[in-house]
Amino acid sequence: MKTISLLIFTAVIAFVILSTVTVCSSQADEIADLYTRVEKLNIRRNDYTLGKVLTDKQKQTARRSSQENAAPGTYKFKDNDLYVVADKETDRILILYERYEPASAKKIRDLVGALFFDFGDPTVMAHDKTIFWAFDEKGKISEEQYREAKATKKPLKTLVTVKLDSSHKIMDSSDPGQNGSVYYIVSSGPILKLINSRKP
Repeated sequence: MKTISLLIFTAVIAFVILSTVTVCSSQADEIADLYTRVEKLNIRRNDYTLGKVLTDKQKQTARRSSQENAAPGTYKFKDNDLYVVADKETDRILILYERYEPASAKKIRDLVGALFFDFGDPTVMAHDKTIFWAFDEKGKISEEQYREAKATKKPLKTLVTVKLDSSHKIMDSSDPGQNGSVYYIVSSGPILKLINSRKP
């Protein structure tokens, strides 16, 4: 009886281990697939492409310009004005962002202009202070697609977003001498969700 009990116990332990490995492997495959799909969109700032593995040169920059307060499982560094957050396990780029505070009205408009140049017309602009560019598998989601989805209550399958947020109205030039703040962030919600749920 003891031998049978021991065999059953061993089988249960093996099943639990195998199940855990399968779940982890499945999750790793899902994350890898998402990274590949995001990288194909070629959404970039400077020499950094969201979802892409850092080059050796970029890794050197990461070591030289490491930043504190990175989320668990990630590391953060700065290249000139651009902050980069990368996945420790894969060295793939998770987040790109810049933040300016204080920022002149001209600086805000210049940054908006640079993003328009990179990404074209935005998907949506809110309250004259926030601009969103949203991307699905096929590329940028147009304002018409966004409005239609909102009207029909059909959720968009957004893979990547670029969000710019300004403390002042972006096109308001009534007080050009007044400083404010502005930032933008480039990220993939589906990847971040999986990374946050990843087992340590």
